[in-house]
Amino acid sequence: MNDADALAQREIALVDLLDRLLAGGVVITGDLTLRIADVDLVRIDLNALVSSVSAEVPSPFQDLDYEEPA
Repeated sequence: MNDADALAQREIALVDLLDRLLAGGVVITGDLTLRIADVDLVRIDLNALVSSVSAEVPSPFQDLDYEEPA
């Protein structure tokens, strides 16, 4: 059995897989177009970054000053 077969046979728990993906971050990209008779009716573009949050990494939004609406 070679290394490629060994990797294909290896089982990984879903929790471990999610932990690995979130540790490095995952980018989800997709396009959806609803078309009738060659006329585009609805187009949805999806770009999402999914990542874990760590208390050791500061938020990039801490420096922004928000004013309360009057």
